[in-house]
Amino acid sequence: MDAHPVRLILSDDLKRNRLTVFFRLLLAIPHFIWLAVWGVGALLVAVANWIATLIGGRSPRLLHIFLASYIKYATQFYGYFYLAANPYPPFDGRAGYPVDVTIEPPQSQRRWTVALRGILALPALLLFWTLAGSPGFGTRRRAGATSYTLYGGGLLHTVALVGWFASLARGMLSRGLRDAAAYALSYGAQVWAYVFLLTDRYPNSDPLLALPELPARDHPIGLAVRDDLRRSRLTVFFRLPLAFPHLVWLTLWAVLALIAAVANWLSTLLAGRSPAALQRFLTRFLRYSVHVYAFLYLTANPFPGFVGVPGSYPVEAVIAQRREQSRLKVAFRIVLALPALLIGSAYSTLMTSAAIVGWFAALATGRMPRGLRNASALALRYTAQTSAYLLLLGDAYPYSGPYSLAAPSTDPPAAEAAPALG
Repeated sequence: MDAHPVRLILSDDLKRNRLTVFFRLLLAIPHFIWLAVWGVGALLVAVANWIATLIGGRSPRLLHIFLASYIKYATQFYGYFYLAANPYPPFDGRAGYPVDVTIEPPQSQRRWTVALRGILALPALLLFWTLAGSPGFGTRRRAGATSYTLYGGGLLHTVALVGWFASLARGMLSRGLRDAAAYALSYGAQVWAYVFLLTDRYPNSDPLLALPELPARDHPIGLAVRDDLRRSRLTVFFRLPLAFPHLVWLTLWAVLALIAAVANWLSTLLAGRSPAALQRFLTRFLRYSVHVYAFLYLTANPFPGFVGVPGSYPVEAVIAQRREQSRLKVAFRIVLALPALLIGSAYSTLMTSAAIVGWFAALATGRMPRGLRNASALALRYTAQTSAYLLLLGDAYPYSGPYSLAAPSTDPPAAEAAPALG
């Protein structure tokens, strides 16, 4: 497939100024005001562009330039606000900012897709809301008592929240957090370019194609994907009831896994290494849980087995052999895992949205769109790494962005494999 006409440019060096990070919200106020003013004009121009494109089959050049400049400026500003970049952005969307997009000139568009653009864009807008929705602090009443809960919002907000503390502590943002934010920004730019009729190419949700260059990593917890994208409409339609026996069995298994995890924590704290028997049991549990959720969320198609046999499923966690671990990290593992759990909640929401959109797509076409499958697999990989970190199957911290190094596997790769999911 040809490159998408809306592409991300990324030249950030990951360094962050602690002072501007601390006051990022205050520094962004002038841009929020200008973005709102420009947004009113962009909305009016978008309506005019819709009428002109519906009549002429192509976006008028001046209207295209105006709307493209607005999207470029919004991407640059949100790249700054959400810590994906460090320098203060310009107010005109000019080229050269570390997080930017290129938008190709006007091309011919099919009039029927122009007429129905608002409806056609709904699935993309749902996924975009998942990536860019806001976190919050909510209350819940239960049995007469009120509990307070911090819940993770969109991926972009969540990684920015975690990245704010990380940048203040280290003076730089990790590559994984920056790339996760860049993925959301890239998809958002494509969504609004599609909504504003700057292109008729549908937004691509594939995280492996969102970044100009994927980093290569060798994480001890990977995700092997050997899925051919085909889906049985019958099993897709009844996916939730079909998954129910697995969900019951997974819940029962989780009770034993919790007991094993406590024993594993005590043993690893004393010996510096997870006992072999506990490592095998928890590895099998994690592998099985990945099978179940890959089936439930349409990341894969076959009905999984109930025992987590290695190599038995198209989407599978690949877990390295046990290694020595830092006792200090083991002692404070739950505290250290809190940022990963927060990001994991955002990725879980992404996986749910991808499954909802993919459910309709698979029923209509008999296939899971590759971008949705890869977005779901990225979320599944991150949750698997977080679970492995909590279960002390390794002390490598979960990596929040996409990367290009395949997990080792003895199975022959399928034609539709996605090894870059790590």
